[in-house]
Amino acid sequence: MTVRTDTLSNGFTVVTEHMPGLQSASLGVWVNAGGRHERLPQNGIAHFLEHMAFKGTKTRSSLQIAEAIENVGGYINAYTSRELTAYYARVLQQDVPLALDVISDILLNPVFDPAEIEVERGVILQEIGQSLDTPDDVIFDWLQEAAYPDQAMGRTILGPAERVSTFGRGDLAGFVAEHYRPDRMILAAAGAVDHDTILREAESLFGDLERGAAPMIETARFQGGERREIKGLEQVHFALALESPGYSDDAVYTSQIFATAFGGGMSSRLFQEAREKRGLCYTIYAQAGAYADTGMTTIYAGTGAEQIAGLAELTIDELRRAADDMSQAEVARARAQLKAGMLMGLESPSSRAERLARMMAIWGRVPSLEETVEKIDDVSPQKVRALASELVSGAPALAIYGPADNAPDIDAIRTRLAA
Repeated sequence: MTVRTDTLSNGFTVVTEHMPGLQSASLGVWVNAGGRHERLPQNGIAHFLEHMAFKGTKTRSSLQIAEAIENVGGYINAYTSRELTAYYARVLQQDVPLALDVISDILLNPVFDPAEIEVERGVILQEIGQSLDTPDDVIFDWLQEAAYPDQAMGRTILGPAERVSTFGRGDLAGFVAEHYRPDRMILAAAGAVDHDTILREAESLFGDLERGAAPMIETARFQGGERREIKGLEQVHFALALESPGYSDDAVYTSQIFATAFGGGMSSRLFQEAREKRGLCYTIYAQAGAYADTGMTTIYAGTGAEQIAGLAELTIDELRRAADDMSQAEVARARAQLKAGMLMGLESPSSRAERLARMMAIWGRVPSLEETVEKIDDVSPQKVRALASELVSGAPALAIYGPADNAPDIDAIRTRLAA
């Protein structure tokens, strides 16, 4: 498998990876425009724009967009994250030019019909309502807000209903004009693809786009804090976050291995201590997330009102203990899990295309898998313990939702972390 990269004269990036033996391909355009690129009055507009991409162009109706891909057995979709918005498709080899044409059409020729805006506004408001009714969704939005208060990084991707209710055609077109510039776009394709063919198509479709001024992006500042709501649910939803390295720091691999060893599977400390030995919960896990300039190691658990105090104390105690005695065996197992998960996940062209785009967005290049594996193998127990020490010495963020009268507050969490 060969990764090839080219950049058009206007800054538009094309990156591909040919995967021998496949008859299908995954391709899409990733735009460096997500939730963190929104000003406060725009909160939710990147996601709204993603929805509107499929509501009609100058040459295709919304139905024709769907039929163009599904008539050939393909699949098309999009998503919005805090740093990127992606528009992607999976098709057979012979339909790659069609998929690229459709994706370029929805990016370059949206009409933002006012009637369709109203229809999709209703859909998004339903999506917001559904999210608010799903405790293990809303808890992570609250945690993000507690970690990054009064910042774009801390606001929800969906946006609040009151803002989404006001967006109009001019708002959508303005966000596109500001952020959907060729030097902020990455066309990634993997599977049964030919780089030179896709490069020619990209030049034809995107080569006339003009660069734009680089928008000012607020540097994320992990500050910590608390968001709590007492509600008569069946369980207390508990989420704790500590600042960890961002993507630009090689220590991100250490944070991923720590999170895996600490709470990433059935053999992890949290699962064994909290669930298997003490029966304090059904669900508990840790994960490490990263952005361009910051990161979060997150612990989540759902438990009963009577168990939440003990579960929270156990979690903090295990965090502190990990700084002292994370073992060679635990780190070796976590390294193996991380490598296997990465390599098995990259057996599909969709995962490969996603990786290509993300690596180009983060580093401007695609590290080889061998380089990534080497960095994972370089993580030692000493590095993991040192990271754990840094985590527990930082300011935590806490989100609590449910019958949480017995749950510790942020001050109690800080005190126990520092003990």
